[in-house]
Amino acid sequence: MNSVVSHEDWLTARKALLAEEKALTRQLDALRAKRQELPWEKLDKLYIFDTPGGPKTLADLFAGRSQLLIQHFMFSPDWEDGCTGCSLGADHINGILTHLEHHDVKFTAVSRAPLAKISAFKKRMGWDFDWVSSGGSDFNYDFNVSFRE
Repeated sequence: MNSVVSHEDWLTARKALLAEEKALTRQLDALRAKRQELPWEKLDKLYIFDTPGGPKTLADLFAGRSQLLIQHFMFSPDWEDGCTGCSLGADHINGILTHLEHHDVKFTAVSRAPLAKISAFKKRMGWDFDWVSSGGSDFNYDFNVSFRE
């Protein structure tokens, strides 16, 4: 159980914790900077995705924008619904799409489930973002978000 202290003692403890939190924030900022400085990887493999507009390549998914943000949405071909955690995150995507587009970013969710399952689940959930199937390709396996036995 936590102790009960005076305001001054609490303030001293809070300021000490704040100093640790700020130090951690600076460490995270430095780590994020290193991530942004990672080299880019040239992709020579052709990935084809099943989309409502027909088959599209990874390059097509950019839809004319310079950046592509992909959410690997866990939805296995043998599942009836998408992942509950991924769904919780997806509930917040519609609100940020305009902001992403104004920053030259295209958002697309990718799952291994067939497009018919994806489309039905997406409609049921009321989502408007692009969501494609990678079920016919090695895309999820090559990016280590799906694994074979």
